[in-house]
Parts: sequence; structure tokens; C-alpha cells
Amino acid sequence: MTTGKDLLDLGFKSGKWFKEALEHINAHGLAGEAMLAYLREVGPPPALPLLPAPQPFFENIRADTAVEQQNIDYVRLSMQQLMRTPTVVTGAVMPDACPAGPPGTIPVGGVVVARNAIHPGMHSADICCSVMLTNLGKADPKTVLDVAQRVTHFGPGGRPPERQYPLPAALRAALAANPFLNSEKDLSLAQEHLGTQGDGNHFLYVGTSAATGDTVLVTHHGSRGVGARLYSAGMKVAERFRQQLSPETAPANAWLPADSPEGESYWAALQLVRQWTKLNHQYLHDDIAERLQASVQQRFWNEHNFVFKAGDLYYHAKGATPLAAHFLPDAADARRIIPLNMAEPILIVEGDVTANNLGFGPHGAGRNLSRTGHKRSKADKTKEAWFAEETRGIDARFFFNEIDISELPSAYKNAAEVKRQIAEFGLARTVDEIQPYGCIMAGDWEVNAPWRVKKRQEK
Repeated sequence: MTTGKDLLDLGFKSGKWFKEALEHINAHGLAGEAMLAYLREVGPPPALPLLPAPQPFFENIRADTAVEQQNIDYVRLSMQQLMRTPTVVTGAVMPDACPAGPPGTIPVGGVVVARNAIHPGMHSADICCSVMLTNLGKADPKTVLDVAQRVTHFGPGGRPPERQYPLPAALRAALAANPFLNSEKDLSLAQEHLGTQGDGNHFLYVGTSAATGDTVLVTHHGSRGVGARLYSAGMKVAERFRQQLSPETAPANAWLPADSPEGESYWAALQLVRQWTKLNHQYLHDDIAERLQASVQQRFWNEHNFVFKAGDLYYHAKGATPLAAHFLPDAADARRIIPLNMAEPILIVEGDVTANNLGFGPHGAGRNLSRTGHKRSKADKTKEAWFAEETRGIDARFFFNEIDISELPSAYKNAAEVKRQIAEFGLARTVDEIQPYGCIMAGDWEVNAPWRVKKRQEK
């Protein structure tokens, strides 16, 4: 009688399939080549090793300072490790690249192309982080910002019931039909988080077009709790596949085979989250325009944290702006949006697919230091002094009235240098710039978070 030890001795990996396979082998008296042929048919495929050398990737970035060089060295190390993942074909690094985790993790400003595989860790928890632009004609910028401050919602949690926007029935039904998005918690967040922007580097920006003088509204945020929960669920399923398909692959780079039932459901879930996120932007823009009684002259948007498909290739953009038309089939406009920092113009660009950009451009200015590192570098002045100095000439506001020094312009790479590198590497063409009037960001909401208030009271 054939036993599990016999299968292990033959080099097969144990699993739930052993029981059924052994029953079949012993019931039919299989042995020798006939048994091996059956086992190869029903057993899991051989584990995929890491590639012997990194797949090629393009570096569209250069350093002008020692700090920037350290940043690039870390990014390069991460990409070299990541590019040995068995599914990976090629990749690229943008001028705004900066580390986003331990070595081997896709950096911000990174693009990784994989064959027939979706890697949740390569789009991160902020799925479909994106920007939307609405031209409001000759509306007064200050009035737009004042109205926007009354409309938008930053920070944790969702909108209170009396201020919620309706979740369309068709979208809710589609979410409920997807195994990755159908829990009561998912559906509840899909309702509550509509019209919210979160925190961190997300913003609401008002400026004027250099080309037309029109007032323009730009929002930057992602899919909030809906996308974060999808990411967590996707990573769990990808980890199960990793243990079976490629134990040598780093957990951060685990993947779902795109042609598996799980992969197909995850891809469908990504599209639903994209639809939800676009609606999240639209509600804010429409509400503001309606209160202003302003006519919308034009509107376009693009994501920069997402997965895009071309044939059996999946383009994972972690902070990279898709330029190619086939990546945004619902876009009626060829223009894309690249913000830099609150005191700098937002770039409006167009671009082509080239060998070195893979159809993408940068998504912003990126960082050379972590948030904590930047705060340490500014310890010689108060945050109020830094705020006054760095926001001179613009109407910068924090939703929670607490300055977040890690979001001031100096926290980001030099905007002029990023623009120069976009041109130097032929990544995109700037067709307009939105000159800043002002912006709203979350600010340091944790200063007055309930647990901190309680701790201060106890002291």
C-alpha cells in the first residue's frame, strides 16, 4: 500500500490533496510511471524558485545630494531584490522614488510588471489613491476653498449619517456579490466613507490654470477603509498561494494567479474599488460646485496606486501615474495630474509609452526622509515658525487646526528638480500648470485623539 511517506520520498509536497490521491492510487493499484503520471496531474506544481538574477528595470532618477543618493541606493537595492520574484518581467523607477518598507518592498515611485499575477503588496493598502481635477471657470479661489472646507471630511472614520452621500444600489449590489467585498463591514464602510479623504498626504487643492486663468479644484485621496480591507484580504489569499507556489518569495511580494478563481475575483474587486473611489471624488466635487452655483467646465482624473492590465501582463504602480491610454479606458482626456507639494504648481501632463517609462510618469515629488526623520531635521524651530515660512503666499489650512510638519513643502523632494528629471528622461510633457491659491490637509489629528486627550488629563 502506498503511504504519504512514499509520496514525500518522491519529492511531492504534503497537503490536503494527499488523502484523496492516496485513496485513488490504492483503489486502482497504481504504481511506477502510472502513479507518477497521476500525481503530476493532481498534485500542486513544483515550487517556483527565485529568479537567479534580477529582471531588468529602468532607473528614471538621479541624485544631486548625498541624502538623495542614499535614498536611490536603498530604492535600487529594494528593486534588485524584488525583481527576482518568479512572476516579474520588468520594472521602472520614477524621479519621485523613495523607500516604502524593508529591502525587497516595491518603493513609492515604482512600477513592476508581472506575468499572469496580481501582487497586492505592490499596490499597497491605499488602493486607487488618485487625483481628480474640476475646472470651475472664474469662481473666486478663496470662496471655493471656504466652501470646500465645509464640504470635505478628513481624518479617521466616516461621515456622520446626516451628511452621508448615497451609495448607488447597483454599486452596492456589485460589492455584495464579490467574495472579497461582501462582508457587512465592507458594505458599511462603502457607505460611511463616501466623500472622505483620510489623512497623511491627501489634500484638497485650489489653484488657477496658467493656460486659462480658470479656477481649478483638485482632490487627492484613495479608497479609504474599503480598499484597505480588500488589500488585507488579498494579502491573506496571496500568502496561501505563496506557501504553495513559491516559498522562497518574500511575503510582501506574494501573488494571486490571475487566471485562478481567486485571482479573477480579486481583479473584479479592484475594478469595483476603482469605481467607488472615482465616485468618492465626484461627490465632493459636485457638492462644492453646486454650493458655489458654478458650472463645471471640464473634469478628469487618474489613479496612481493601482494595477493595470495589458494582455497577460499586470502593471503594478505604487505611486506612478499611468500615461498610456489603454491603462485608463474610461478616460475621455489624455491629460494626467501630477501634484508636487502644497506651495508648488500641480503639473498637467501628457505622455507616450517609451522603453524606459513603461507607460508611466511620476505621481508627485516623493520624499528623501521619513516623516519622523523630517520632523527631527526641523527641530531647531517651532512648527508654527516652519509653517509660516513654508506657506508664505498661499492659503494653507489643516482640517484639525494642528500643523503637520511632515506635510510641509520641505518634506518633499525639490519640485524643480523633479520637473527637470521628467523632461530629462522623457517621461511626460507638461501642457499646463495649476498655480496654487491654497489647500486643505488633515493635519496632525492624532494630537487631540481621544486616547491622547485622556492621557493628558490623567497627567
